[in-house]
Amino acid sequence: MAEKYYSQKKIGNFKWIFVLSAMLLASCSQTRFVPEQEYLLQKVELEIDNQDVSKEEAKSVLRQKENYKILGFIKFYLMLYNMSSKKKSDDWLKRIGEAPQLYDKVMADRSAEQLERYMGQRGYYQAQINQDVQFNEKKKKAKLKFSVESGEQYKIRKVNYHFETPELQAIFFNDSVNYRMRSGTPFDIYELEKQQKRIVNLYQNNGYYYFSNNQVRYLADTTLYNKEVVLDLFIGETQTSQVDSTKLLQPYYLNKFYYSVMPGNTPVTAGREHAFNFSDTLFWDNSILYANDKISYPPELFIRTNQMQSGGLYNVSEVENTFNALNRLRQFRFVDIQFEETYPGQDTNLLDCNIRLAPLNKQSTSFDIEGTNTSGNLGVAGNIYYQHRNLFKGAEVFQVRLKGATERLHRTVNDGTEAFNTREFGVESSLMVPKLLGPGKYIKSFGRYLPKTVFTAGYNYQRRPEYTRTITNFKFGYDWKTSQNYQHIWNFLDVNVVRLYEFDAGFINSIRDLYIKSSFTDHLIFAMNYSLIFNNQRLASNKRYTFARLNIESSGNLLYGLSELMGRDITVDQDSVTNETSEYYKLFNIRFAEYVKADIELRRAIRIDRYNSVVGRVFAGVGMPYGNSRVLPFEKQYFAGGANGIRAWQVRSLGPGTYKPEDENAYPNQSSDIKLEANIEYRYRLLGSLEGALFIDAGNIWAINNNDNREGAVFKINKFYRQFAVGTGTGFRFDLSYFILRADIGMKLRDPAAIKGERWIIGNRGMKGNDFTFSFAIGYPF
Repeated sequence: MAEKYYSQKKIGNFKWIFVLSAMLLASCSQTRFVPEQEYLLQKVELEIDNQDVSKEEAKSVLRQKENYKILGFIKFYLMLYNMSSKKKSDDWLKRIGEAPQLYDKVMADRSAEQLERYMGQRGYYQAQINQDVQFNEKKKKAKLKFSVESGEQYKIRKVNYHFETPELQAIFFNDSVNYRMRSGTPFDIYELEKQQKRIVNLYQNNGYYYFSNNQVRYLADTTLYNKEVVLDLFIGETQTSQVDSTKLLQPYYLNKFYYSVMPGNTPVTAGREHAFNFSDTLFWDNSILYANDKISYPPELFIRTNQMQSGGLYNVSEVENTFNALNRLRQFRFVDIQFEETYPGQDTNLLDCNIRLAPLNKQSTSFDIEGTNTSGNLGVAGNIYYQHRNLFKGAEVFQVRLKGATERLHRTVNDGTEAFNTREFGVESSLMVPKLLGPGKYIKSFGRYLPKTVFTAGYNYQRRPEYTRTITNFKFGYDWKTSQNYQHIWNFLDVNVVRLYEFDAGFINSIRDLYIKSSFTDHLIFAMNYSLIFNNQRLASNKRYTFARLNIESSGNLLYGLSELMGRDITVDQDSVTNETSEYYKLFNIRFAEYVKADIELRRAIRIDRYNSVVGRVFAGVGMPYGNSRVLPFEKQYFAGGANGIRAWQVRSLGPGTYKPEDENAYPNQSSDIKLEANIEYRYRLLGSLEGALFIDAGNIWAINNNDNREGAVFKINKFYRQFAVGTGTGFRFDLSYFILRADIGMKLRDPAAIKGERWIIGNRGMKGNDFTFSFAIGYPF
């Protein structure tokens, strides 16, 4: 039996050797499917002698392209294709792979023509395009190189404006700062097209419903001056339009609004012409709502979300704002806004607006279960989610999350190992109301952006052998957007109450790190915070996007001021370790925290091609306790490491500064006041839904003042830059449609807690087991 097992194991090893050898052989023989007298296009290079011309943009117009690469040099998909069978045309490896890109002189010449055309559109009419191809007869490969000599760019000398009507001229020059082109600017077709869209948008925002790109035309004359262009701009021409010129050149006003909230069996194209499908009809002002008894919304909701006004000019920006406001309600799977003339065929300039809405399911439930691994301690966690849309028939969204977890931890007691279980149970709920409640309703400027009032409440119970802790929280605030990219979150009230009981006094008194010890005390957080978020990422997945978030928070100032004003009693405590005394006020017999905190996060993503992308992240944050607090509350402190931070370290096991815990086997619990971190990740697509990644992380945390008694923890302006931890690693991401499952392995490169001479690990000492950290997570790290 043992011999059989050994044989099977040996055969399995041979299989792996065979697969790896086949992949290596296939990757080496890239010309396996290259026909005779043909050449594999090994490389395409582009050189431009002008730094003002985007090489990336210019290269995108080339027709001749090499096979896609991952990691910058591996033609992975060509390798898969070359592993396929020559006998089968529908081999699955052919389907997931990429056929060899062959050199084609016709395509190369077309690429040169496209480059010349591109340079001309950028204003370089005298650009010279040279191409050079080198053949390797033996390897059946070709290298193609394009060289561009741009020459001098043409400039705009003068712009002559021609308007079809005086009204069009008046609108244009009333906003001429944004729309007029200046003498001396480059003659760039791409920029002129952008300007054309802005001009069209200008008139569509001033009532010209039928106005389109056809009504904005340029005529350029390059013969009058040397490398200078006289530009004629024609606005309002009607010759090429299929719309009657009378309609085209007159502003339109909004008349009536028709809302259709469709039952589940109604086609999404149905509108007021299908009014017989609806069981209820409501009238207000110049609006009509077609609804049904199963799906009910009040007219007030549509009054708030509609940014357009009856009797007002048609405005395309207001249409877009209304569309976004309806989507932000999270009530509808389909939103469609269409316009039609009130009296078609008659000489009027009135438009009716049809708004069709298809609601999402009113209620939904889901659950998930996951395994956990905290510093080698295994456990299991689960969540149950419930969501109710339109709870009080005003488009409110109510959500509840029930969570539970247990983890089997190990600790050393009297030189022996003890295993024990921890338990955690909690409930989190939130209610989103799509209007202003409380003091926010007096801030009139919020109204046009459809703000939300959000209530959040939660309770969490944690049971460990050393202590039992409960955390109760309540939050009340507002969430609104001022544009498509900018979001604001203002929590007017953010309260957390942390209570500790049934604890082991010996365990608490044995903790010598004051910051860790602070997490095992009762405390109250009475805070206000604000977040500004910028995000220009779209579902269309543009090649570059930016995400930025600024957070500002303050706590305890009001309570401290009232305590001083009322002359409340001061509590005096002495620490059992340092014998230092502290004085503070209490509220409801709990010490409240007083601090200010601010942090900023910036992410930048660049999509190289459909298989490769790079994402970078920078984070900086600082929190300062004062007045009633000597240290930040544990929940508000920064930590480093973990699946979403510096991945070569376990969560909460890095820092602060050069500090190293006396007991390296203790449960990691390091946190502090300042955090600086930077990450960069290169992502490449492998097979189907499998994606790979390479990453580098760097950063650390520090204490802000000398109240922290951990050696090397305090931030010093002349030392902090020498205390950064650096890690690298690789990982895989599995796209499971509804979420991303991620597995990463991180490796330490620089450990600031190590002795001098061994902080840079490679080249100074051998790698150890704890220099590697393996982590599972859901979603991208950033």
